[in-house]
Amino acid sequence: MQFDLILIRYGEMAIKGKNRNYFERKLQNHLIKKLEPFKGTRVKKSRDRMYVVLNGEDPHAVMKECQEVFGIHSLSFAVKVEKEETEIKKASLYAFQDAHNAKTFKVSSKRADKSFSIRSQDLNHKVGGYVLANTDGVTVNVHEPDVELKIEVRNDAAYITAQDYPGAGGLPVGTTGKSLLLLSGGIDSPVSGYLTMKRGVQLEAIHFHSPPYTSDRSKQKVLDLASELAKYGQTINVHIVPFTALQQKIHQEIPEGYGMTVMRRMMMRVSEQIARKREILSLTTGESLGQVASQTMESMNAINDVTNYPVIRPLVAMDKLDIIEISRKIKTYPISKLPYEDCCTIFVPKAPKTKPTRENANYYESNVDFEKELTEAIEQTEMVEVRARQKTTGEFDDLL
Repeated sequence: MQFDLILIRYGEMAIKGKNRNYFERKLQNHLIKKLEPFKGTRVKKSRDRMYVVLNGEDPHAVMKECQEVFGIHSLSFAVKVEKEETEIKKASLYAFQDAHNAKTFKVSSKRADKSFSIRSQDLNHKVGGYVLANTDGVTVNVHEPDVELKIEVRNDAAYITAQDYPGAGGLPVGTTGKSLLLLSGGIDSPVSGYLTMKRGVQLEAIHFHSPPYTSDRSKQKVLDLASELAKYGQTINVHIVPFTALQQKIHQEIPEGYGMTVMRRMMMRVSEQIARKREILSLTTGESLGQVASQTMESMNAINDVTNYPVIRPLVAMDKLDIIEISRKIKTYPISKLPYEDCCTIFVPKAPKTKPTRENANYYESNVDFEKELTEAIEQTEMVEVRARQKTTGEFDDLL
């Protein structure tokens, strides 16, 4: 006996109205793309559910991939058998035994096919007795069971599910628009990207690269981070901006205390222009309020002055430890900790202004002509299409 299906349960998508079909189609397409390596699988959608037909593929390997697709609340393996008592009992026992360390269970039966001769309550008792007779140290708990065995007798067959696996939640990527993520090599911005994608946003990313102050390894580190994020959204286009000339001019011409503020304002200007070219309607950053000097309320106010684009800040009210916990979960933390600096760590002022004003920032910038450097940075931006990170043995693997 083996699992035949993976049953998909919706979360927030289930309460969508007339546009629910749009969300379901997006989810189905993401699952099909995600499961391409499993040639036997088929993703099917009926009127009120979605499921993956396994056709002999490794169920646990397929389940792991499905758990990385946004829009899914929970999943369960399902066994499909003939509508016959003995087959239903065997399948129920098989499904229960897959839930390791489960000590209590209950049986919930539903007869969609009313011609099936065993009533639901009687089927519950028969299956429950069979499971108890063929397991050790297991009891029935109808209120808080470790596993709920669900039996649905439909017109074509009987379906048995047991353990629920958590899904990624959220909404399918691409259902709520696009955003441009300012992606550094640090811990915060990949987490910000992940949380934005969870709300159905399709991401592109922008990274500011300042050779020779930042190395090719620093650039590769960012592409690896984007590749981890791509697991949740198929591909991510990363725009690599040559930022050296702008940073040097800021360092030379702007008072030291305002250097960080002006640098980030330049990043916003470049990011907005790239977003316009790509028909992207918002920017996303990894800022967390009060974490560093450039992330005070005053700094955010001064930095936002140069763009009228919406700026999404998913981390703004999160603690650092919470952010680190998510980065470990999504496997970006080991990459972020690699010791390759990004442009934000060079030319760092000894005493950056923690309460800069828009007026002062505008005044200092008005005394310097940045137009040439801004134009060249945008024109020389390189776009790299990044796919989901594969398990390979590379030069950085021993550091991960």
